[in-house]
Amino acid sequence: MQKILVTIFVFIAGLFFSQINPRDSIRLDHYAKDSIPAAKPQAPAKVIQEIERVNAPAKKVVTKLNPTKAGLYSAVLPGLGQAYNKKYWKIPIVWGAVGTGVGIAIWNQKKYKEYREYYIAKLNGTPNEFLTQVPYLDAVALGNAQDRAKRQRDYAIAISGLIYILNIVDAVVDAHLYEGRKDPDLSLAPAVIYDDYNFNPPKTGLALTYRF
Repeated sequence: MQKILVTIFVFIAGLFFSQINPRDSIRLDHYAKDSIPAAKPQAPAKVIQEIERVNAPAKKVVTKLNPTKAGLYSAVLPGLGQAYNKKYWKIPIVWGAVGTGVGIAIWNQKKYKEYREYYIAKLNGTPNEFLTQVPYLDAVALGNAQDRAKRQRDYAIAISGLIYILNIVDAVVDAHLYEGRKDPDLSLAPAVIYDDYNFNPPKTGLALTYRF
């Protein structure tokens, strides 16, 4: 009986040790670590700000002009303020208006001097080439012609001064409104106006659009 137990014990021990192979086991001295650290949770406010920043539309850079500088430019030289405001098409209009007024004033000033000379010569009886050609003109007619030329000269000077002032005002106002014209949220454009009840035909007009 004792031999049978020893035999069974030896058989079980041999069977147990036969299942262990030193080469089949892998010894790990260092275990792999995760190289990607876990992201820290962000505050809800920061997440919302980041989403709004990514989805926000691109803003246009609005150029600003100096109204004072535009007015000074137009005061020094009419049309120069319009050039500063990049309204080049207004420069010929300003020059033409101011030049016409000044030209009319100069022409009437010349005629005034001529008629005054003729008037004084007629009163004094001094010989004059012009009076020799038109001897039928009396002192009253020459005096009226002199006054008319002077009055037209004064009107031309006043109108030229008004155009000069309007040129400065236009440059200043245009510089003030330049930022609004370039604002993508503010626009003034032609539009077709429809009648909701179809009583009247469509009409053309201007539409002012402002986006909050």
